[in-house]
Amino acid sequence: MKRKVYYLSTCDTCKRIMKEVNVDESFEKQDIKTEPITEEQVESLYAHTKSYEALINKRARKLKAALEANPVKSDADYKKLLLRDYTFLKRPVFEIDGKLFVGNAAKTVAEVKAALGKE
Repeated sequence: MKRKVYYLSTCDTCKRIMKEVNVDESFEKQDIKTEPITEEQVESLYAHTKSYEALINKRARKLKAALEANPVKSDADYKKLLLRDYTFLKRPVFEIDGKLFVGNAAKTVAEVKAALGKE
């Protein structure tokens, strides 16, 4: 039974959601600012979503400039963005028992709670 959360320790939304779903010691926690996501991890997330774009935080402040400098021509270009800057990962990302939950939408948080049996 694997439980992992990719989050940003400086992100109030991540902290709020982690508290809301009761992230405890059963979770492996990875602060993507101090422990950047690896290519292998990005590939693992992609295996669930089948899309790098689905992992992109479209609200990231640096994203607009990055896209102007290097327009996205394919989904693989999103992978390069994910590996380049931690702020481009949509957060938090929960990996629970082989299922992936990406982002902070209310529906996603509800799905995380359901997966943890905490509805």
